[in-house]
Amino acid sequence: MTAATTPVIEVCELVKRYRKAARNAVDGVSFAVQPGEFFSLLGPNGAGKTTTISILTTTLRPTSGSVRIAGHDGVGDPAAVRRQIGIIFQRPSVDPSLSGEENVRFHAMLYGLFPYRPTYRMMPRAYRQQVEELAALLGIEQDIFKPVRTLSGGMTRKLEIIRGLMHRPQVLFLDEPTAGLDAASRHNLWDHLREVRRRGDTTVFLTTHYLEEAEQADRICIIDQGRVVSLGTPDELKADLLEEYLVLDADDRGALRRQLEALDLRVAHTGPFQVTLNGHSAQDVIRAIDGPLTMLRTHSPSLEDAYLRIIGATSE
Repeated sequence: MTAATTPVIEVCELVKRYRKAARNAVDGVSFAVQPGEFFSLLGPNGAGKTTTISILTTTLRPTSGSVRIAGHDGVGDPAAVRRQIGIIFQRPSVDPSLSGEENVRFHAMLYGLFPYRPTYRMMPRAYRQQVEELAALLGIEQDIFKPVRTLSGGMTRKLEIIRGLMHRPQVLFLDEPTAGLDAASRHNLWDHLREVRRRGDTTVFLTTHYLEEAEQADRICIIDQGRVVSLGTPDELKADLLEEYLVLDADDRGALRRQLEALDLRVAHTGPFQVTLNGHSAQDVIRAIDGPLTMLRTHSPSLEDAYLRIIGATSE
């Protein structure tokens, strides 16, 4: 395997069992994430998402199994892993008594990126340039110098992203990054995150409750009861479980049913008819119908439909 195709995240048979627990919180989870990929981890509450991401970010040790991040052993060399990752937690982790830039400065010092200086102007030019570039990228050039306690939730999230990108991580972990933000702030934040990915070729690993955010991912891993229950692109998850269908109706329902059945289509309900396309295109079906329709609606499966089907199947 060449360096170009080596996964930046490799998880193999990961198990975590807490003391006195009746079952494993994570039970044999395996997946791989390619460099530059946008990968999303989904699952209901208690599915094992938080435990999994805690192990990947080295804040929790697994019971068994292996994790490699950017070529480093997550158990054997956690310090090396931490140097290669950035983390944006669900709950803000910045000091509200400091300015945004001061939070970034302390982070840069702790990572050994730059020597600490008591004021921004005294910091090395390379530091100031990097802060200015990231602040401009995320649209908080002026706000970054304000006390964190005066910033909105969206601005605070952007500040955390700047801090998390200062050491140029290969992987950016986003744990519910838009939780608590209004719809406009969520949309704005994702616009900026897409630009971050485009410019830096950063691998993004997301956990979220918002399925519309996960649908933007290159691939999605759904876990439930500690196990991987589905893995693939959003389109693959939808296509494997659900089919596009038409909802049709006519004044002469008997004639409409006969025409649909002549096309070997599965017809559900007594009317309006729900028609599974069974390999046909919607246009082909409509063209084959002789007579006026009183209803015509196309239903394309959503990620939410697929997710609910997957989770429902595992809980039965």
